[in-house]
Amino acid sequence: MEANEWESVLQHASDSVRAWGGARPAKRAAALGRVADTLDRHADELVGIAAREVGLPEDRLRAELRRTTFQLRECAREVAEGHCLELVVDHADRHWPSGPRPDLRRTMVPLGPVVVFGASAFPFSASVAGRDTASALAAGCSVVFKAHPAHPGLSDRTAELVRQALREAGAPKGVFDVVHGERSGRELLLDPRVKAVAFTGSASVGKQLLALAVSREEPIPFFGGFGGINPVFVTRCAAARRGTEIAEGFVGALTAEGGQLCTKPGALVVPATSVLTAVAADTARRRGGSPLFDKRFAERYQREVAVLREHPDVTTLVAGEPTADGHSPTLLLTTAAAVVRSPDLLAECFGPLGLVVHYDTEDELLAVARALPGQLTTAVQGENCDEVLLDLLPELVERSGRVVWNDWPNELAVTPAMQHGGPYPASTAPQRTALGRGAIARFQRPVAFQGFPRHLLPEGLREENPLNLPRLVDL
Repeated sequence: MEANEWESVLQHASDSVRAWGGARPAKRAAALGRVADTLDRHADELVGIAAREVGLPEDRLRAELRRTTFQLRECAREVAEGHCLELVVDHADRHWPSGPRPDLRRTMVPLGPVVVFGASAFPFSASVAGRDTASALAAGCSVVFKAHPAHPGLSDRTAELVRQALREAGAPKGVFDVVHGERSGRELLLDPRVKAVAFTGSASVGKQLLALAVSREEPIPFFGGFGGINPVFVTRCAAARRGTEIAEGFVGALTAEGGQLCTKPGALVVPATSVLTAVAADTARRRGGSPLFDKRFAERYQREVAVLREHPDVTTLVAGEPTADGHSPTLLLTTAAAVVRSPDLLAECFGPLGLVVHYDTEDELLAVARALPGQLTTAVQGENCDEVLLDLLPELVERSGRVVWNDWPNELAVTPAMQHGGPYPASTAPQRTALGRGAIARFQRPVAFQGFPRHLLPEGLREENPLNLPRLVDL
């Protein structure tokens, strides 16, 4: 992209925010719905392009595209219903207990132009029209999408369809556009017109971008998702009662979609005397290969596996290898004491690699939990008779965005109660979610209007509430 084109994209994004953010909720909702419908109509074409550019099976790609359009529609519903505006009206009250209260009316407004960095391993759901783009547009922000070089053709075609749908819905020119990597993400992030950034990807790259975002003369919000190892803690009672079932379930969850999910359970913390380790190893040996995203991903995965296998406190249970179908799973073994000494053993590895962690006492189980950095998810395979749960659960809540009971964390339901995000370094905004309707709030800020006449107020704050939006009044 030439310098003048890059400049044009940023300027159009800046110019369009006021009209887009000031549009009635119904108009923004209709535009998002139109984008979803357009992508659905072109599903065969888009999946075909994706299949040529990335090493993912067609069923995975179709499922991911369905999730993407559902997220768009969920954001559209939230905008249409008006909940994301969080409207509050406090009428003047000279007898208010803390002192006379003026007429105050509060709403949410868009932050401004947002830069979204595309993720390589999720060519639909964390890409051009994915969750960050959907929620930023729903908030009333314009979006400049930084395409990932892993799927340039898919990015361009998806962007073309998004622009077409927005244009047909009457959105202003420049409310959405895509740029490629001829110029660096650093320049995008430092441009003073940009007011927020969303990023999904590796912690090493994300931390560099985060440092830039907060070092600007005007620091801006950086909504980064870096993932984690998402460990599963198996209690002694659960291991005794359901050991075989848990071990087989773990390997299935570990290898789902080639282990290339940010919510993949990458570690299993188990009693050293249980059958789980042997059953898990036997199950992993019988698993076939799974395709990895692309050659670059496969090379990085092999390097990370090699580093872990060489660690002095790690034993190889199952040595996975490249096959005609992809990579078969690798299963490693270590101890709770080793994890406490070397927390780097709990680093995320994208691919079909699992780490079994042996503990001898409940104190060691708790020590592993306390050694965890922030996680998107943690899970417990337990029974009601487990007394350790009263101590374990508070530790996991402190370190997790989502805690799972007797299940596996892979699936991310696009629903209001879902929390996708967690304490740093899992994400940089643990108070927000990157998925579902709640993701819109990341790209808004509150503004209160004091004492204004009716005709100067946003419609949702006018006394007669002409759009019939939900409000809190004089609570």
